[in-house]
Parts: sequence; C-alpha cells; structure tokens
Amino acid sequence: MPHANTQLKIKRVYEEPAPEDGERILIDRLWPRGLSKEHAHVDLWLKDVAPSRELRTWFGHDPAKYDEFKRRYEAELAEEPARSALATLREHIKQGPVTLVFAAHDVAHANATVLRELLGG
Repeated sequence: MPHANTQLKIKRVYEEPAPEDGERILIDRLWPRGLSKEHAHVDLWLKDVAPSRELRTWFGHDPAKYDEFKRRYEAELAEEPARSALATLREHIKQGPVTLVFAAHDVAHANATVLRELLGG
C-alpha cells in the first residue's frame, strides 16, 4: 500500500484558510462563485488540471456517475494540457505542503479526490 502523502490535502475553497494548508492551489476551471480573490487565499490557479467543460457538464456532480467520471478524468489528465499542469502540481508538492482547493460541495465525488488519489495523498 502506498504511503499517504502528508504534504497533500484537499479542502473546499470556501473553508477558512489555515497555516497548515501550505500552498493553496485552486484546481477548478472556473473561479468559485461569490468568493473574492482576497478571501480565497489562492496561491496558484491551475485551470488546466481541472476536468474539461464537457466532462464537468456530463458529470453534473452525480455520485452515480463518479466511477465513470474518474475514469474519463484520469484519461484527460494523461493528455495535454492537463499532463503538464499535473507535472507542475507534482513539483509544488515536492516543495512543501499543498492544499488543493475547489468549490464542489460533495468532497467524496470531487475532482480533488481523484487528484489526491492519483498523487498518493
């Protein structure tokens, strides 16, 4: 079993930032609704690591579609430009603690959960 990466956490962007978050990286394609840049405390916005608009629209945060969403999302992450964005993300994780922040309400079925698993977090 791979060792969990304690350098990598996930958190809704609407939650209060904490010092242990380390670098906060927004992994959504769209800026979170109703949140100012000042309140988001986002250090880096990696839009290209987010699911495509088409995939996000198809998924619609439907838990019944999560397994297929995960499969399709992982396929997208293997292609450019997502592959380069994923490599950038890995480099940031090597530098110190990273928290992937996202807007979705359902943490268990979010793209952040897929990324955390993929990156060994």
